[in-house]
Amino acid sequence: MFDLDGVLVDSERMWDEVRQAFAARHGGTWRPAATRAMQGMSTPEWATYLVTEVGVRLTPAEAAAGVIGEMAERYAEGPPVLPGAVDVVRAVASRYPVAIASSSPPVLIKSFLAATDLTDVVEVAISSEQAGAGKPAPDVYLLATSKLGVDPTRSAAVEDSTNGLRAALAAGMAVYAVPNPHFPPDPAVLTHVTVLRRLSDLPGALPTP
Repeated sequence: MFDLDGVLVDSERMWDEVRQAFAARHGGTWRPAATRAMQGMSTPEWATYLVTEVGVRLTPAEAAAGVIGEMAERYAEGPPVLPGAVDVVRAVASRYPVAIASSSPPVLIKSFLAATDLTDVVEVAISSEQAGAGKPAPDVYLLATSKLGVDPTRSAAVEDSTNGLRAALAAGMAVYAVPNPHFPPDPAVLTHVTVLRRLSDLPGALPTP
């Protein structure tokens, strides 16, 4: 199970830039805690946060549509795929069933899969929008493993952020962390997972099926 933002695409900073600029245009006041708070949230959750905590003068639905629209425009130029990410997904998929369990909206997940030609490789792609609750709740991972027909306790997740790591741990999965250098995860959470220096180390770290 791969997370998307920060693991396969270098988009965490893009989300942050778009949300901050959007908030500034619509009456919001950005606080440093907002960036980490929204990492892993589902679309309804972060859109509500923008309104209730940041002060954006729109409805959550309007905030979500505006931010996702701007992200889609950036993705239209080509998703910011991290170096080697596609090769790693293909290498893992040659040995195990592979899924994406992401907080990104479905339109951006589909854009990534189409741009990287991974649509037929990734068997299941789930957004936390479809799962009911965003990370750190385990819902997106539990739904993804259910649709893949596998036991979460016999599955592995690859994450980069604190909330993502917590979600995978709560689902009972083996967890591999590729820490995001721009938004380093909580060191206390890292003590419960396998930490990789880079994503390309993942195939060699996985057990033989």
